[in-house]
Amino acid sequence: MKRICVFCGSKVGSSGLYCEAAQQLGRLMVGRGLGLVYGGGSVGLMGVIANTVLAAGGEVIGVIPEMLATKELLHEGVRQMHVMASMHSRKARMAELADAFIAMPGGFGTFEELLEMITWSQLGIHRKPVGLLNVAGYYDSLIQFVDHAIAEGFIKEKHRQLIVIADEPAPLLDLILSHKPPAEPKFLSIKQA
Repeated sequence: MKRICVFCGSKVGSSGLYCEAAQQLGRLMVGRGLGLVYGGGSVGLMGVIANTVLAAGGEVIGVIPEMLATKELLHEGVRQMHVMASMHSRKARMAELADAFIAMPGGFGTFEELLEMITWSQLGIHRKPVGLLNVAGYYDSLIQFVDHAIAEGFIKEKHRQLIVIADEPAPLLDLILSHKPPAEPKFLSIKQA
């Protein structure tokens, strides 16, 4: 594994624990020789993790759509920056560049990116680990909702294994590095990424 894509907020949130977790995750990734793929911004948790990885001498690759390059203040310190035509091409490029995915606290964009990567795994588009960094219980309600969807018959029990979850960065990285998504026939005939 060379790089992890981290989805996270363009805001820092109301708790200092979110920034601390972003800094800790960034330092741990560099310590384990893992590069960062992220949304390309200099603000919010995106900026925090990018700055942390850069300060520690790690690899940072930003991927940002043209429409957000100004609004999210494209990170001028990131040398490898991909400016994409759309949000769709942004996510495809991030998925192409990364060997795994982690979602930190964030808003609608983070939720959408996380759920799309889980869906792609379920469909067999990729077989890359997808992790949820549940800082201070931020994702407790989402985890409960997934369990509710399983109980109601909309998600197969085995697909719960598509997501690895931890409250702290170090255990989550351990889970990501050792995780093998469940093997099953694909819904579609799509080449694996």
